[in-house]
Amino acid sequence: MSGAERRTFYCIPKINRMRILFQCRAISTGLALLFFLNARSQSFEPVNKNASPEARQLLKYLYKIQGNHILSGQHNYIQARDRFNDSVYSITGKYPAVWGNDFIWSGNKDNGQAIVDECIKKNKEGYIITLMWHQGRPIDNPPYGWKESIQGKLTDAQWNELVTPGTELNKRWLAQIDTVAGYLKQLNDAHVPILWRPYHEMNGIWFWWGNKKGPDGLAKLWNMMYDRYVNHFHLNNLLWVWGANGPRDIPGDEAYSYNDFYPGNNKVDVLGADVYHMDYEQKDYNELLSLGQGKLIALTECGELPSAQILEAQPKWVWFLVWSDWIYSHNTKEQVRTVYDREQTLTHDEVKIEAK
Repeated sequence: MSGAERRTFYCIPKINRMRILFQCRAISTGLALLFFLNARSQSFEPVNKNASPEARQLLKYLYKIQGNHILSGQHNYIQARDRFNDSVYSITGKYPAVWGNDFIWSGNKDNGQAIVDECIKKNKEGYIITLMWHQGRPIDNPPYGWKESIQGKLTDAQWNELVTPGTELNKRWLAQIDTVAGYLKQLNDAHVPILWRPYHEMNGIWFWWGNKKGPDGLAKLWNMMYDRYVNHFHLNNLLWVWGANGPRDIPGDEAYSYNDFYPGNNKVDVLGADVYHMDYEQKDYNELLSLGQGKLIALTECGELPSAQILEAQPKWVWFLVWSDWIYSHNTKEQVRTVYDREQTLTHDEVKIEAK
């Protein structure tokens, strides 16, 4: 309000001024509520405009169930492809809807082809598939050790070299991601849609890609991979899942607020949080919803399953994915049954994705 406008406003009798202020606030509140309701009901197209029909139908299905249902999910190891799925079945009599795995090196072995073969099999069986990648540091040679490489560090100078096209370190990184692109291309050619979740927990301090804030940090690396996979390899079967860690302030094990690591809504289909030790903070859930501006959110990893009370307070999660043996090492059988028996929880036999 300008000085002239203020003088004019205060010339109005006080009772009328109060009426005007009340009406303005009511209009403002109404517009905010309308925006919120529209955001809740809005459905987004895939960020890749050339996304495959299968990827489009999967995303459409996820929007359809959001707010009313949550997909059950379980991470598995490629050496034991159904071990933890079978654990779920032994407890509940049901299989999870989402099957997860990892392109991580296992000892001296690249298991990429085994993952491809299993994904094709799981797709035929009607599972929704999510894949991640504990990528080794580009400065290292395979096999990639967990502590030495995956949880190693990059100096600021090394990071800047990595995200600078044409440098030696950038070329080494390209060779790594191109190898995995070859596996993902087989899945693309087989019409298998994938919830692709690279560089997870990037807001934590424990991976080499972690705690790289700002536009030249993780966001830049994410955009570089997105460009390579979408525009060079045409991996149109991928839905892009950005999975951060639930923020926490534990000395030596920090995970920071989401915003400094987000590449933007034009490169992300689903926003996720990895939540362990029952850190289902409502403020973190709300922050993720706000950041996505109506996009899907998921519990991309969890240790302890969320309680029914948590799921009622946080109804927008579209899937949960329990991490490997945490299904029985950190959850009682009663906890698992309680979540799986909820009417809102969808299991493998209940997933119905319409064909294009």
